Amino acid sequence: MKDELKDKPQEKVEETAPETEQTQQEKEEKELTVEEQLEAANAEIASLKDQLLRKIAEFDNYRKRTIKEKTDLILNGGEKTIVTILPVIDDMERALKNMKEAENINAVLEGVELIYKKFMDILGRQGVSVIETKEADFDVDVHEAVAQLPAPTPELKGKVMDCTLTGYKLNDKVIRHAQVVVGV
Repeated sequence: MKDELKDKPQEKVEETAPETEQTQQEKEEKELTVEEQLEAANAEIASLKDQLLRKIAEFDNYRKRTIKEKTDLILNGGEKTIVTILPVIDDMERALKNMKEAENINAVLEGVELIYKKFMDILGRQGVSVIETKEADFDVDVHEAVAQLPAPTPELKGKVMDCTLTGYKLNDKVIRHAQVVVGV
């Protein structure tokens, strides 16, 4: 009987031995898949890191480019306007030269009026317009009252009686308020 007992535990040992071999093989297979998974995850991490670094560099280049464009715009933004005004300066130089030698004051006056019209036309093409004040209702958005005088007629109360300094708008934005005398 002792021999039988000895045999039985041995059988059990023998039976468990193949199971441990199978589990070790399964573990090795799982380890391979875990190692493969780890390699795949590391490859994905490297790819994502590369993408992130490229996006950071791309954004930095974009930021630098827009800063440069803004700087250029600020420094050279008025170039178009200045170039359009240069012919008026040329006309003024000719007028000044001719004024010294002119005998007819009316001819000089006509020349200066032509230069003024040309200049105002150029400003108009740039979006600049004159704020109308003649007999207009006083409006604090476009007028600046520099004086108040008694209105000679009741219709002139609250209206602009005189303009001391012309006001201007640039594309419907007031860039200089008209300084006016208001009737009270």
